[in-house]
Amino acid sequence: MPERVMQAYRLTEWGGPAKLTEVPVPVPGPGQVLVKVAGCGLCHSDLDMMGMPAQYGESLGWSMPFTLGHETAGWLAEIGPGAVVDAVEGEAVALAAAESCGRCRYCLAGQDSACPSGAAGRGYGRDGGLAEYVLVNDPRDIVPLGDLDPTTAGPLTDAGATSYHAARRVRSRLLPGATAVVIGAGGLGAFGLQFLGLLGAARVVAVDISPERRARAVELGADEAMEGVDESTTARLRERGGGAGVDVVLDFVGSDMTIAAGLGALAPGGAFGLVGAAGGGFGASWIYGLPRDGEVFTFQGSDLSDTRAVIALARAGAITNETEVFALNDVEEAYRRFDDGRLHARAVAVP
Repeated sequence: MPERVMQAYRLTEWGGPAKLTEVPVPVPGPGQVLVKVAGCGLCHSDLDMMGMPAQYGESLGWSMPFTLGHETAGWLAEIGPGAVVDAVEGEAVALAAAESCGRCRYCLAGQDSACPSGAAGRGYGRDGGLAEYVLVNDPRDIVPLGDLDPTTAGPLTDAGATSYHAARRVRSRLLPGATAVVIGAGGLGAFGLQFLGLLGAARVVAVDISPERRARAVELGADEAMEGVDESTTARLRERGGGAGVDVVLDFVGSDMTIAAGLGALAPGGAFGLVGAAGGGFGASWIYGLPRDGEVFTFQGSDLSDTRAVIALARAGAITNETEVFALNDVEEAYRRFDDGRLHARAVAVP
């Protein structure tokens, strides 16, 4: 029987561009599952991987070549020998974006995002979902979608679940009379402000440079949308907190300026969550630059429980997942628009 082949958008060399190529369709082995991809979301981290030096990638346990794409949904196509799956063949499913071992102390505590095995996974070091089929090594990663369309569900597993993880971390602070701020109301921030509204009763303020994103933030539930970030942002945000500062800041940008503005706006006892990966830092003294008795945290990815919760909210119609669909053949144009800031929704590539 001739080997089946498929299209896949792959990195083939360190530091080089990804390209659409033809590869064999994977065959699931013992304990594995094959998923037919309906749609795979694009992420800015994909662009970062295209320029990654070999030394850094190999230190994470990555091997070349591999197919990009970690926001994947589709249909269960084939179950390998001995695999135990919470779904049946043909059922619509999503794949958790962050991989984990399920056995370490972090996984056993429900803190999958801290699992040491998560440094490599589908779309980041191993073959991901920008292809017609994707192999799943651990059936724990499969989440049934019910009546959700798998074509556009992929972003729920990373952009959605990561934002939910951040909002869940600050849930105890989202009390009546409190003020929560989302810096960057793009793909992740649009999810984040929705979750802040669902998880608590705080006033939610969105901050973004784009008038279109600010307008959309209000439509998605923000009580106010401010222009920024600039030298006046800290003072303006502190005013929103009654002069003492705000209770929560979730920074979905992560530049020097957004980090400084967000930390400077916090009231004593406030919480700052750094989610964005723009590579910024904070050079001020901790004595003068951080909130008194406050909390500063950062993380990558999400827990399996976050993915399941976000999909449940989407199935219930409680959140909006805005996407723009591209054919897999047009994925390079989608990445160009992503990099240029010309996308106003999460991009999804469809084989």
